[in-house]
Amino acid sequence: MTTSVPKHIAIIMDGNGRWAQARGLPRTAGHQRGIEAVKRAVKDAGELGVQYLTLFGFSTENWNRPVDEVKELMRLLRMYLRAETAELHANNIRLKVIGHREELEADIVKLIEQAENLTRNNTSVTVVIALNYGGRHDILSAAAKMAVHLRDNDITPDFAAAEEYFPRFLSTDGIPDPDILIRTSGEQRVSNFLLWQCAYSEMIFTPTLWPDFSRADLEAAIAEFRSRDRRFGGVKSDSNKG
Repeated sequence: MTTSVPKHIAIIMDGNGRWAQARGLPRTAGHQRGIEAVKRAVKDAGELGVQYLTLFGFSTENWNRPVDEVKELMRLLRMYLRAETAELHANNIRLKVIGHREELEADIVKLIEQAENLTRNNTSVTVVIALNYGGRHDILSAAAKMAVHLRDNDITPDFAAAEEYFPRFLSTDGIPDPDILIRTSGEQRVSNFLLWQCAYSEMIFTPTLWPDFSRADLEAAIAEFRSRDRRFGGVKSDSNKG
């Protein structure tokens, strides 16, 4: 049984649209309420002693959503970065963004860079937001970068050490793998999120829609994590079964 506070929690924030539709509201209203849930989760994670909180904000596949919805998501992203960066900094919270920035508009990229630069030396919880992120692309990009590094430095590939060496080329370099992956809204899939990093994460699926996700939900996920036997491919210390 695990008794410690998880160092890293990753969350797939799902259910904004269904939350809004259940109330007869446009999907964009659900995204607006989802921002409030982000603020709560960041605050609660820090107070509970979590060191890293990664939030799946926008996937590479989300560009396929209706144009108006994508515009609203980008508007909310701008609003969050403008309104919350100073607050994050005042609370000693570090912000890091992973994903492919090339497809984001220039003003958003500038806001991201400003937020990262301002908070880079903060030592409380690190909030990682995945924007225009896809796990497969992350792995392929890392493989290409490692190949170039090996070639340019005349290093002979050592496949025995590759698993330890490879993660430094991922977008999450320097960040420990998630202990827990939470997905809200009842869906039970990882949706191309942190595929390498979540190889041994504890998967927790909650029916709670993201706008309703509360401290109680976060604490319940941590309690579930503590109840599980994490063996990482091994066996229990008191048994040869498993």
